[in-house]
Amino acid sequence: MNKPIRKAVLPVAGLGTRFLPATKAVPKEMLTIVDRPIIQYVVDEARAAGIEHIVFVTGRNKHVIEDHFDVAYELEDTLKARNKAAALELLEKHRPQPGSTSFTRQQAPLGLGHAIWCARDIIGDEPFAILLPDVIIKSEVSCLKQMVDVYDKTGGNIVAVEEVPEDHTHQYGIVELADEVAANAHRITSMVEKPAPGTAPSNLMITGRYILQPEIFDLLSQQGKGAGGEIQLTDSMLSLMQRQPFASLKFTGRSYDCGNKVGFLSANIAFGMDDPNLARELVPYLEEVISQPAAAE
Repeated sequence: MNKPIRKAVLPVAGLGTRFLPATKAVPKEMLTIVDRPIIQYVVDEARAAGIEHIVFVTGRNKHVIEDHFDVAYELEDTLKARNKAAALELLEKHRPQPGSTSFTRQQAPLGLGHAIWCARDIIGDEPFAILLPDVIIKSEVSCLKQMVDVYDKTGGNIVAVEEVPEDHTHQYGIVELADEVAANAHRITSMVEKPAPGTAPSNLMITGRYILQPEIFDLLSQQGKGAGGEIQLTDSMLSLMQRQPFASLKFTGRSYDCGNKVGFLSANIAFGMDDPNLARELVPYLEEVISQPAAAE
């Protein structure tokens, strides 16, 4: 029997420099997609996959994330006094159960691998999930739930992947695959971070969702600095691949990289269109905008 995936790590210590000045005082994870902050979509995905405990790896000036997942006494008292039952129910729906979240600090921006290593004592000796909060995934079934279903059959380590255009592969981590181990899942033989144009082993990029075994922490503790002078998670994953199986899952759904402006705006449109009332007003406006001449460069 494979140990169940009970815990997930969300690294939220990034500075969000691509969204300045908006992120000067507001964490990028708290920027909103329609009516929810980005981080809420990621947490909802984890909870839909059966995750029982979420570890947020934070940095300075990220206390608002912790506040978001806490009780807001003044707000809730006001809503009760005004008989705003629907709003109260919405707040309660998205509030984690007591004791189901932990917050630990990454004191210096030393990379994704270092951020994950900071959660080692909370995760302990059990497999866990990683969800990068820049990426939200629109799917009928939680992407992480799809990954957990594969993990329950195969064990080992699982990475979510999706197709990208061939001429974009140099922008992402790309996997090389071998035989199929489950439906839409294949054994990974190699991972290449941002391969040079024309050298990528496939057009499948790593999407920001992982299930990893706890041995990754020992490797991260010994991992030297890699690209950008940071401790890279991919480097330790490659080392772990020499000892344990890795599989990819080509999940059903679509990801939106909210760490860049185009992905952020696209996600707002995509999720906004899910609301019939918003779509009714949004579609005519989009048609009007699209029909106008493009702005001069």
